[in-house]
Amino acid sequence: QLQLVESGGGLVQPGGSLRLSCATSGFTFDYYTIAWFRQAPGKEREGVSCISGSGDSIRDSDSVKGRFTVSRDSGKKTAYLQMNSLKPEDTGVYYCAARYDRSGRSWSLGCTSAADFLSWGRGTQVTVSS
Repeated sequence: QLQLVESGGGLVQPGGSLRLSCATSGFTFDYYTIAWFRQAPGKEREGVSCISGSGDSIRDSDSVKGRFTVSRDSGKKTAYLQMNSLKPEDTGVYYCAARYDRSGRSWSLGCTSAADFLSWGRGTQVTVSS
C-alpha cells in the first residue's frame, strides 16, 4: 500500500527555516514524481515545488523560488523540502504527493494541479509568526 508521511512542521519566526520530510513506502520511489503542496485556511491547495523521479528536474512556484529547495533520497525513499527565509504568508498545512511517471512523459503536466496527484500524505502544519 502506497504511503506518504510528512514531518518537520512547526512554529517558526519570520526569516527562519524549517526542513520538511516526506517518508514513503509501498511503491517504487524512483518511478514517482514527488510534489509539495500547501493549503492556507480558506484557500485552495497550492503547488509549491516538485521533483522528478530521477531527481534531475525540479519546478518551484514563483512564490518560493530562491527560498525553498526540494530534494529526494532514493536510498531512504524520502523527499525533503528545505524552507528558508520563511514569511508569514508561507503559513499553512504542507502536503507531499506522488504521481506515477516511470517514463517521464507526465513531467510536462507540471506540479500546480492537485488533481494530477492521486496519492497524498496527511500533511504537517507550518506556522510562521512572531
